[in-house]
Amino acid sequence: MNYSQYAKRIAVIVVFLIPVYVQAAEVTGELKKWHKVTLTFDGPETTEAAMANPFLDYRMNVTFTHKQTGKAYLVPGYYAADGNASETSAEAGNKWRVHFAPDKTGHWQYTVSFRKGDKIAVSDEPSAGQSAGYFDQYSNVLRISHSDKKAPDFRAKGRLDYVRKHYLQFAETKEFFLKQGTDSPENLLAYADFDGDFKSDGHKDDLIKTWEAHIKDWHPGDPVFQDSKGRGLIGAINYLHAKGLNAFSFLTMNIEGDDRNVFPYTSYDERTRFDVSRLGQWEIIFEHADHLGMFLHFKTQETENDHLLDGGELGSERKLYYRELIARFSHHLALNWNLGEENTNTTAQVRQFCEYFKNNDPYQHHIVLHTYPNEKDKVHTPLLGNKSELTGLSLQTSQPDFQNVHNQVKIWVQKSAKAGKPWPVACDEPGDATHSLVPDKDNPAHDNARMNALWGALMAGGWGCEWYFGYEHDHSDLTCQDWRSRDKFWDQCRYAMEFFKKQKIPFWRMRCDDNLTDKDNDYCFFEEGNIYLIYQKQGGSVELSLPAGRYESGWFNPRTGDGLETLVAPINLTIDGNTKTTLAAPDKNDWLLVIRRKKFNSIEICNIPLKAKKFPRIKP
Repeated sequence: MNYSQYAKRIAVIVVFLIPVYVQAAEVTGELKKWHKVTLTFDGPETTEAAMANPFLDYRMNVTFTHKQTGKAYLVPGYYAADGNASETSAEAGNKWRVHFAPDKTGHWQYTVSFRKGDKIAVSDEPSAGQSAGYFDQYSNVLRISHSDKKAPDFRAKGRLDYVRKHYLQFAETKEFFLKQGTDSPENLLAYADFDGDFKSDGHKDDLIKTWEAHIKDWHPGDPVFQDSKGRGLIGAINYLHAKGLNAFSFLTMNIEGDDRNVFPYTSYDERTRFDVSRLGQWEIIFEHADHLGMFLHFKTQETENDHLLDGGELGSERKLYYRELIARFSHHLALNWNLGEENTNTTAQVRQFCEYFKNNDPYQHHIVLHTYPNEKDKVHTPLLGNKSELTGLSLQTSQPDFQNVHNQVKIWVQKSAKAGKPWPVACDEPGDATHSLVPDKDNPAHDNARMNALWGALMAGGWGCEWYFGYEHDHSDLTCQDWRSRDKFWDQCRYAMEFFKKQKIPFWRMRCDDNLTDKDNDYCFFEEGNIYLIYQKQGGSVELSLPAGRYESGWFNPRTGDGLETLVAPINLTIDGNTKTTLAAPDKNDWLLVIRRKKFNSIEICNIPLKAKKFPRIKP
C-alpha cells in the first residue's frame, strides 16, 4: 500500500469516527431509565433581551427514538443563557438545552432540529423558517441503563400516567396513586431567594416569602443555589415529605392576581421573554421534590389573568408560555397541568389549551381544570368524554364544614365514567375562602376536615385532596410561610395514606355506593364480594348485606391511626347470604369498618399439619 492509498484509508476512518467521538452536545445527568438526561449545545451568542428573541424567534426540538422499539418523543428545548444561570444569574450566553426522561433502557438515537424565523417557536410547521446552523441536524446515541433509585424517589416508580381510569398509575411499578398535599400558599414561588425584580417592582412586594420557619428543615447535602440560597423552600418541602404528604401546588403566573409576584418573565409587563436564571432556580426546587416523591401541581393561571395572554385565546403569547413550561419541566415524572384556577375561559378556548398540551407535551401528562363551585356543571359538562383532551378535574367546594366534598367528588367520578372516559377527580380546594383548613391553634381536632373532606373524597372514589388555607386566619393562602401551622392535621392525612398502603386496599378497583347501609352519613366504598370499607361519622352499629362467604373484619381509627398494622377488634364472619350482618363501632366517634373476604386456606380449614407425620415402617 503506497502513502497515497494509506492517507485515503486514514481519512475515511477519521470521517467515519467523527460522529461517534466528537459530540456537539454536553451530556449531563445519569444515563438511566426515568432519570433526567440533559443535552446542552453551543449555539448563537445572544441575550434575554436580544432583538432576535431567543425564546420566540428560535426553535429547538429534539427527536429521541428508541432503536430497539422505534418509540419516539419530540421534546422541545430552550435557551439557557450561559448554561449555569441559576448560579450566575446570567442573562446572556450561547447555551441551548433539552431535558429527556427515557422510559426504556437501551439505545436512544437523538436528532436535533434548530431553526430560526419570525415567531417560529409557536409554529407547528416542522419546515417553518430556516436552519439556524450550529447543531441543526446533529445526531448521536444515548445508551440508557436501569435506574438504581428506591422509593419514594419517583425514578424508582416511573412516570405517573393517565390510563383512562379514576386513578393515575406509575409506568414502572404499575402502582396507582393517592395524594394528600397543600393547595396553599398559591404564591409559593414568590420567594425572596429567586432572581428577578419581582421583589421590588411595586406589585404587592409585601407578600414576598422567605420560608424562614423551614430553614431548620433543610439538611446538609440538600440542594442550594448561589452558595446558600433556597434552604427555606427546600426545607419546607422536606417538612411536607417528613409528615407523609406527597403533593403541593403552585401558580406559575399570577400577574394581575391576588399576589402578583410569580411569573416566568423577565419583568411584570413582559410576555415573550423569560427569566432564564429564575426558571433554573425553580427547577432546582422541583427536582428535589421529584426525588422525595412529591407530586407537582402546576397551576398555569388564575381567574384574574386567564384572559391576559392573547385575550384568552391560544395565540403566540400563550403558546410560548406553555412551550417554555413544557420544555423546562415536562421531564418531571409526576405532575399535572392545571389549565386555570377558578377558570373563566370559554369551552372552545379550554379545548384548544388541552389540545396544545396533548400535542406538545412529549410525555402526555395529566391535564385538569378548576373552576368556581357554582360553575362546575356549566364548565365541566361540555368537556366530558371525547369532547376534550381533559383527563381529570381539580374541584373546589364552598362550605366551611366541607360538607359537600363527598357528593361533589362522587358526582364527577360517576359522570366521567358514564361519558366513557373516567376522570381522576381530586378536591384541591375543599372548604370555603374564609376558613377552609384552619391552623391547629384555631381547631386542633379538625373533625370536619377529616370526616367530610379527607375521608369524604377518598371514599367517593377521588384520588385525594390538596388543602386550601382561608383568608381569615394566620398563614393564609397568600401569607403562609410555615406549614407547621397545620401540623396536627397532616398527621391525620398521613394516617389515611398509610392505611391504604399498609392494609393493601385495592382502591383502583373499588366504587362508591352509600346505599350499602341504611345510614345517611355513612360512606361506602367497596369491591363487590371482596372488600368493603364503611366510614361511620358517629360510630354506632352498621347493618349490611354481604354475599355468602367467610370474611374477616375490624376497625381503623382515622383520628389516631390505630389499626394501621392490625385492625382494632378483629373478628371472623361467616355469611350465608340470606341475613343482614350487624357490627358495632368501638365508640361514638368516627371509625372506618374494614370487611374483606377471607382467603381460602386448605391447611387451616382441613387442620392438616404442615409437617408430614411419620408412620412406623411395616416389615413385609
